[in-house]
Amino acid sequence: MIDDFLYGTAGDTGPLAEVEAAVRAAAAAEIVPRHRKLAAHEIIEKSGPHDLVTAADRLAEEHLTAALTKLLPGSVVVGEESVHADPAVYDALGGDAPVWIVDPVDGTRQFVRGEAGFCTLVALAQHGEIHASWTYAPVLGEMAVAVRGRGATLNGAPIRSGSPAPGAVLNVATSHPDYTTDAQKRALLGLRTDGIAPRPCGSAGLEYLAVARGELDAIAFNWEYAWDHAAGLLLVTEAGGAQATLAGVPFRIAGGNELPFTAARDEATVERILAALRAGG
Repeated sequence: MIDDFLYGTAGDTGPLAEVEAAVRAAAAAEIVPRHRKLAAHEIIEKSGPHDLVTAADRLAEEHLTAALTKLLPGSVVVGEESVHADPAVYDALGGDAPVWIVDPVDGTRQFVRGEAGFCTLVALAQHGEIHASWTYAPVLGEMAVAVRGRGATLNGAPIRSGSPAPGAVLNVATSHPDYTTDAQKRALLGLRTDGIAPRPCGSAGLEYLAVARGELDAIAFNWEYAWDHAAGLLLVTEAGGAQATLAGVPFRIAGGNELPFTAARDEATVERILAALRAGG
């Protein structure tokens, strides 16, 4: 069903462009006009001061839900805001229907501060497999698209993650310590070792893009919400990178992963990061 949608019977990639247009339209209608113009009542704390939602998040997700399910009848949406309202929505990731995984504003804190480092993330999945993804940073003017088995592009040009230079220090974006268990904190402390330079992450979607284009060597995250990771994981792997959880197996978008996990520019870097995490834990 998804292959027919993405390529049609003759390899037509028109639907890919239609999804891209829908992502751009949602951002143009609901996100960009509110950038640096949010009123106080349009910003709400969910679980705490680092977990924010804005009117742009809610309205952009509503916009995308209507547009994407119209493009692919029978599909459903698992979005950050819809799951916040009804956690049972997340169960659709384990169902039979095609699932649009949506983070309307990834990097909400950056968005609220008026910075450019936020993006909209959309992935299309079924039966736990990610088939396509779109990462759109409207202020930066960047649209990254990945399609399973067909590579990754940034603004229409192919991108490759490459490999770190031999002997180079690995630059790694990591989870914010506020969102870690004690065991996860110990694991992440393993990255504070010779040859690795960890730093707190910004927008997860943009960190994945940085790995896919070879500007960042790896990420190491310890939360598993699908909307933060589905688009980026496909983007990195289609750009030539690799990913694995602490158990040494691929990340599962439906959850139940042994955390932390990593995505990196190549398999060798994944193994180095996992070794450091295990040493810390």
